[in-house]
Amino acid sequence: MPIINIGSINVDHAYRLPRFIQPGETLACASYVRGLGGKGMNQSIALARAGAQVAHLGAIGQNDQWAKEAVERAGLRLDDLVSSDVETGHAIIQIDAAGENCILLYPGANHALTIDHVHKVLAKYPMYQWVLLQNETNVVGQALALAADAGRRVVFNPAPCDVSLAKLPLERLAVLLVNELEACQLTGCTSQGPAFAQLCQRCPDTLVVMTLGAQGLIAARASQQWALAAQPTHVVDTTGAGDTITGYLLAGLDEGMDEPQALAFALKAAAITVSRMGAAASIPMRSELV
Repeated sequence: MPIINIGSINVDHAYRLPRFIQPGETLACASYVRGLGGKGMNQSIALARAGAQVAHLGAIGQNDQWAKEAVERAGLRLDDLVSSDVETGHAIIQIDAAGENCILLYPGANHALTIDHVHKVLAKYPMYQWVLLQNETNVVGQALALAADAGRRVVFNPAPCDVSLAKLPLERLAVLLVNELEACQLTGCTSQGPAFAQLCQRCPDTLVVMTLGAQGLIAARASQQWALAAQPTHVVDTTGAGDTITGYLLAGLDEGMDEPQALAFALKAAAITVSRMGAAASIPMRSELV
């Protein structure tokens, strides 16, 4: 089944530095790249490159021809993009020598969506059974409830996360994808083990996935649990790794893979992503997973 992604669209400004900049410091960067990004758009690109069909509901500035052209170059349709008076969202990304990143985010047009836009996209695609959400747009809580009420299978990646998201009906999700910090923020726990256990207890019918960076991931649904190691790779830039996992995991589940197969599929793709510079640009095509 095709997938609806209600997600952000950003222009990424990525700067490679020897280390993250400190308060009051001026530091020259080794390189600069402008690219298409945003968690939502990255995940749509990952879905498309994994072989899934995706309809992306997102907003960009009405005069931003560069963003429109970049979305088209990524192989995605413009049919469901909202044109906003607000400037397209953007991210300032620092990447240090170890490939870790630090991101400053301006929401911009990503917060111009309305619940009416959500109603329309659900009505437009009645056969699309998966709905993917992140937290870089507004109306997330309303969209989650609306999609679940409509019988869609809702996938949520609560990033960027804050404690208020714990009030959402997470138990209605088909899939919940978090990293270690997000799991702690959603539960109030101070360590990953209890946080993961609490999420699984709260959402027994949900596939709960917690990514662990270089250690891979753990996942559970009902009484089943899985732990998968990360694929060996040379890390250049971790930006986009989580988005690759989200897109490839959902694409795998959509085409009928069981949970362990889809999780391994996602980790294999993420290993390629982190071996390259950039976010959307680093997400591999399915044909590269050999």
